[in-house]
Amino acid sequence: MAGMTRRDFVKAGAKGMALAAVPLIFKVDPLRAFTTPPGEKAQLTDYYTHFGVDESKIKEVMAAALSRGGDYCDLYFQHSLGSVIVLEDNIVSRASTSVDFGVGIRVVEGQQTGYSFTEEITPEAMKKAARTAANIAGESGNQPPLALSYHETPNYYPIETPWEEVGIDQKIPLLQKINDQVVAMDSRVVKSQVYFLDGSKHILVANSEGRAVCDYQPSARIIARCTAEQNGRKERGGFDLAGRRGIEFFTPRNIDRLASETVRRTVSLFEAAMPEGGEMEVVLAAGSSGILLHEAIGHGMEADFNRKGTSIFADKIGKKVAEPFVSIVDSGTDENIRGSINVDDECNDSQVTHLVQDGVLTTYLHDRMSAQHYGVAPTGNGRRQSFRYPPLPRMRNTYMLPGPHTKDETIASVKKGIYCESFSNGQVDIGAGDFTFYVKSGNLIEDGKLTRPVKDVNLIGNGPDCLTKVVMVADDFELAEGGWTCGKGGQSVPVSLGLPTIKVSSITVGGVAK
Repeated sequence: MAGMTRRDFVKAGAKGMALAAVPLIFKVDPLRAFTTPPGEKAQLTDYYTHFGVDESKIKEVMAAALSRGGDYCDLYFQHSLGSVIVLEDNIVSRASTSVDFGVGIRVVEGQQTGYSFTEEITPEAMKKAARTAANIAGESGNQPPLALSYHETPNYYPIETPWEEVGIDQKIPLLQKINDQVVAMDSRVVKSQVYFLDGSKHILVANSEGRAVCDYQPSARIIARCTAEQNGRKERGGFDLAGRRGIEFFTPRNIDRLASETVRRTVSLFEAAMPEGGEMEVVLAAGSSGILLHEAIGHGMEADFNRKGTSIFADKIGKKVAEPFVSIVDSGTDENIRGSINVDDECNDSQVTHLVQDGVLTTYLHDRMSAQHYGVAPTGNGRRQSFRYPPLPRMRNTYMLPGPHTKDETIASVKKGIYCESFSNGQVDIGAGDFTFYVKSGNLIEDGKLTRPVKDVNLIGNGPDCLTKVVMVADDFELAEGGWTCGKGGQSVPVSLGLPTIKVSSITVGGVAK
């Protein structure tokens, strides 16, 4: 396993037990076999010990899962730890920890999936769950599981200190510093809130095709928010930084950024007004404007929607969907980014998947099932929220690559339009790609220049149609730094997104009547 030493894993197990403070979910001692000297990487056997299993027990469970036939099965073991601290007006108003521990068992026959899980990792409980999952199969014969072989993975999210080693005494001073800077930065600030969220997830995945993988997945996020008041009018805004990070990421510079961006985005709203509505040119800022790409276009490229014929992209492979300077990727390999994964949740390697190359749609985002349907290799997009859910094709970090233009010339090309910096709420019809997005902050563009701030702006359009209307792509690509979480099929997973500055020739802008 990449990225965690045996010593770290011991401490993770020990502190996880302390956090849980209840022995009900742990039927084994997760510390008992960690005898290798500090500094060595945790191996598959360490994960076996942590979850109280070995290869023979796993194969027995797999045999039960495949007892009614079935083409394939996998076991997904998970141990997650989480922590939340909330500081309001320099007072800790809430602090909590959480722990999750269990295994999910999936059986696949053809295009059908049987799934069951248990929080009790004992041979009896796992075999019972396996037999439940096996009911999907039609007694078409027994396919015995292959011998397991450990598959080593890269480490795309190295951190210096696991979160299990970071005490609350190290976190609260960071929140207090952000709070103090937010309050001191502008006299109009009347209220502040700072949230600190961190977590660690340990997973072990084994499948009947003989592959076993394990991974340690850290996460961290700090959110700063404030309320400002001017002449009886209040405005609210915020900013956050997130990723698969350790505490070393929250440097003085990033603490300063959290405070200054929070205040800037909030007080700028006092000068903002609702623009006139109608069809106009729209420039999307580099970075978090990629949420529009993620929602209105990215979901339509997930293979299950195309396999079922519900996506507008279902018949577009090999066809032009954008201008030649538009290329879109979904990547799990960006270092320390929130949506990155060393391996997906069904043992497939993570990778960079080129969805659109030079304006042509080249592939979809595949899990194992959709890849078999299309006769292609999985793209490493089989993801799940936890052991309680089967995997689905899900995005990781989805973004448009840099293009041939510059930000300045892109803005200068607009006679009258909207520059969108940040978004909040939105709705998307994934099948058709129709969307409505709420622009939290931005500016008017008048005669090629950014002018007064705007707010309360809705963008209304169709994702695939907008993709064909991307007429300029700048060279200033940025990955979003915030804590994006994607929902689908009742599951949520961490993702990220990105964009260079781009110009869309026409989108309906909801504003005041002309």
